[in-house]
Amino acid sequence: MPPAADSSLEPLYRQAAEATAKGSKSFYFATRFFPPALARAAHSVYWFCRYTDDLADECETVERGRRDIEEWSGRLKQAEDGARDVHPVLRLFLHTAREYEIPLGYAHELIEGMRMDLTRSRYPDFPSLRLFCYRVASVVGLMMSWVIGFENPVDRERALPHAIDLGIAMQLTNILRDIGEDRSRGRIYIPQDEMARFGYSEESLLAGERNRAFSNLMSFQVERARAYYEQGNKGIPLLDPRGRFAVKIASDVYREILMCVEASRFDVFEHRAVVPAARKYWLTARNLSLPILRHSVSRLPFWRQP
Repeated sequence: MPPAADSSLEPLYRQAAEATAKGSKSFYFATRFFPPALARAAHSVYWFCRYTDDLADECETVERGRRDIEEWSGRLKQAEDGARDVHPVLRLFLHTAREYEIPLGYAHELIEGMRMDLTRSRYPDFPSLRLFCYRVASVVGLMMSWVIGFENPVDRERALPHAIDLGIAMQLTNILRDIGEDRSRGRIYIPQDEMARFGYSEESLLAGERNRAFSNLMSFQVERARAYYEQGNKGIPLLDPRGRFAVKIASDVYREILMCVEASRFDVFEHRAVVPAARKYWLTARNLSLPILRHSVSRLPFWRQP
């Protein structure tokens, strides 16, 4: 049974919404199509994930990042055990996890993903990269699946593997979009064996060279991400109707980022692909033409049919 409403959490929900709007315009845009309670829960999950991610991404040194991650892991465990002095991010996240029965193992997997990001800057092959993508992105999709809910237990078991695939698709999109930014931090997420297969060296990537080998390598990466989107989207109809539309919008917006990367002829070293707001609204309008999604969004409290 959900815990009783706690008015002291209201300022934290506002901070979570602000953090979401600042940290991911695409994710925040999608949450606008959730019912209010689901949007608040989504912001709470995002705030925890963003805060955890920043401990690895924004650290001054690797050693400092490791210390911060270990301290954060310890604080999460203490909060789970009922500690009184709980960080605001953890307080709100654990409240949401209890309310929506989110398995807390996902949160620990995310922290493990941050440990990976701090201890390695190269990935020898796709299986090693896929594990990283699972830990830093798929677990977010799994948590969100529990927030949205399922119509029955059978759908839950069928939907969760697709949530994993959609998370991997989105993280692969992030990796391709952020190649230039990541190289400035000394990180390369493209699998090393695939770079060798296409004849594109690490030195070329660090120098920002865009040649035929790079184009072929990137085309291969884009097609893999598309395949994961195809599998991931198959799980959307298995979610509770209240959340389907928002998940489809999030998927389409991220897939649009992938298309922007490709349309730029893989100009990822100096430019970061962005989906303009007008395009996001166009994608929303397009999805409203699909009967199953139009039916889902029509059930939201803010929606009024013309």
